[in-house]
Amino acid sequence: MVRSSWRIYIGLILVGMSIALGLVHIAVFRNPKDLFFYLTLDIVFVPIQVLLVTLIIEKLLAEREKQTMLNKLNMVIGAFFGEAGNDLLKAMLVFSPDFSTLSERFRISPQWAEQEYLAAKKFTAAGDFSFAPGPAQLKSLRNLLLAKREFLLALLENPNLLEHEAFTDLLWAVFHLTEELEARGDFETLPETDLQHLEKDISRAFSFLIREWLAYLRHLREAYPYIYSLELRTNPFNPEASPIVKS
Repeated sequence: MVRSSWRIYIGLILVGMSIALGLVHIAVFRNPKDLFFYLTLDIVFVPIQVLLVTLIIEKLLAEREKQTMLNKLNMVIGAFFGEAGNDLLKAMLVFSPDFSTLSERFRISPQWAEQEYLAAKKFTAAGDFSFAPGPAQLKSLRNLLLAKREFLLALLENPNLLEHEAFTDLLWAVFHLTEELEARGDFETLPETDLQHLEKDISRAFSFLIREWLAYLRHLREAYPYIYSLELRTNPFNPEASPIVKS
């Protein structure tokens, strides 16, 4: 209510200034006909001005604001992979029969360009990732997820996540996998049908993880080369990865 009153007050001042300046113009130049002519001419172009402001300029400003927000959100995504995402990828890759294929396919080098990232994205979209975890590996994955749950819950406090549907889907998949694993006490006695169900949950979470990981690296390549360099040196798909700069 206070904000609306303030806007009305400013509007009345601006209208009053226009009327006062118009009266001054008539008093000085004594030619009201020209004044009203140009006033009418300005009114004729008001719809075009409204079009420019509302449909074009505001759209450009909104797109710029959205891009700024997404750049800030990439900081949250970076924190996710630094704190939990990379560890989850490593833990899942341990019991993937396709480890060697995935390791070779996603061993990203500094020479990767847009073409390589597009090909990798296409591979993840078409890929059906398989996993064959044992009881000990399921327990280890459960412990990791439970250890990271508080951090993952804190991410949900960021309202900007609602603007990033893919990352929200990733969190849903990870939370669901956490709940599924937490709900089971002993993995030793699980029937084959239940193991297959867990494998599907792991595959779903892994698919979202790898897609967001690629998108994040693709963003870093353009925006933050120094962070990109570290991410390549700690690539979870590279068993020989080391943060140490060797060349």
